[in-house]
Amino acid sequence: MNILVIGSGGREHALCWKLRASSKVKNLYCAPGNGGTLKEAQNVALEVGDHRQVIDFCKREKIDLAVIGPEAPLSVGIADDLEKAGIKVFGPSYAASRMESSKIFAKELMAKYNIPTASFRIFDDFAKAEEYIKGVPVPIVVKAYGLAAGKGVIIAQTREDAVRAAEDMLVKRVFGSEGQKIIVEEYLEGEEASILVLTDGTNIIPLASSQDHKRALDGDKGPNTGGMGAYSPTPVVDGKLFSGIMDTIVIPTIEGLKKEKILYKGVLYVGIMITSQGPKVLEYNVRFGDPETQVILPRIRSDLAEVLMATAEGDISGKNIDWDKKKCVCVVLASGGYPGKYEKNKVITGIKDAEKEGALIFHAGTALESDKIVTSGGRVLNVVAGGKNIAEAIENTYRAVKKITFEGMHYRRDIAAGGEGKRDEKDVSFGKGKTRG
Repeated sequence: MNILVIGSGGREHALCWKLRASSKVKNLYCAPGNGGTLKEAQNVALEVGDHRQVIDFCKREKIDLAVIGPEAPLSVGIADDLEKAGIKVFGPSYAASRMESSKIFAKELMAKYNIPTASFRIFDDFAKAEEYIKGVPVPIVVKAYGLAAGKGVIIAQTREDAVRAAEDMLVKRVFGSEGQKIIVEEYLEGEEASILVLTDGTNIIPLASSQDHKRALDGDKGPNTGGMGAYSPTPVVDGKLFSGIMDTIVIPTIEGLKKEKILYKGVLYVGIMITSQGPKVLEYNVRFGDPETQVILPRIRSDLAEVLMATAEGDISGKNIDWDKKKCVCVVLASGGYPGKYEKNKVITGIKDAEKEGALIFHAGTALESDKIVTSGGRVLNVVAGGKNIAEAIENTYRAVKKITFEGMHYRRDIAAGGEGKRDEKDVSFGKGKTRG
């Protein structure tokens, strides 16, 4: 089959890498791609926002399946337009993608179908938000209602910080139209986990658990980012807890969408906080997580192209995913200053040396200039390695990290440290041979 992957980050490089391994894939394209996807696919300079251009390319190259990586194209209906043109798509419709593009839609759906989440209030008026914030306990969370590249969530330790965040969003419009409404919600304490499932709208194939590290600095300090690293599986989610998450959160979410007459096809990401009252939803994403994808895909033994096509065709019943027992760790190498202002076009060295250490290097913000790989984004490279346990995977990953350099490079040195030694000997690979409906 011929496949087009849309996107340009580390997630899309990982998808291209895994799809290239399929014997069923003939031609693989990535639009626009990056300096690393060139190794797996043919980069195509498509204007992804121009759906007519994408459709014309798919028809010209006889694309059998379009795989949508990031959330932004989904939020403006690229899946709908491609499907109307007769092109199979892995990725949810515009209506379904509101689970991520509108935090208000997601919170109201959870409230309606009794899906556990933090208590919340919605505001579009700063004065009313300020009055409410001054009367609630802290810490408290302030969220822009729409997409904000993973940066529209402020965990305020004081009421003053929360009021400032609300003012930035509602008055100063630091997130533009994505912050014209805000959600002020209860701060949940506990440990986070990322749960991803494939679904055709009825049947569900769970993927292995993982854990992301959002904060920029060691010890979970500093500002939120798009993700500084991840590992899989996360031992905090054992089999019993995972079953509970499926029964109280994932299945009710898919069924709730069906009751709203919304068919969800694709991958659903559920960010979970494991609290003393049980698991609660932090957020939904309507695409593969980044960098969670980079630690989940290397653990899949099955043919990814086959299961993504089955999802797009609307029937994954009977499909299985076979898992490797190894653990995987990903460390993100970021540009100096990220997630704030950063410089580009810094020459990267040592990638081949890192690969000789047995690591996978997924490019995120890179470009090829005069035969040299240079930085082109905030998150630059994802260094991924495996091991028989989390401790070994950590060691293997950081050994490879030390081979790579570029001016201003920074990374966290404690990725997966929270998972080291926690029930690490028992690997729960939830997708193996299971289809839930």
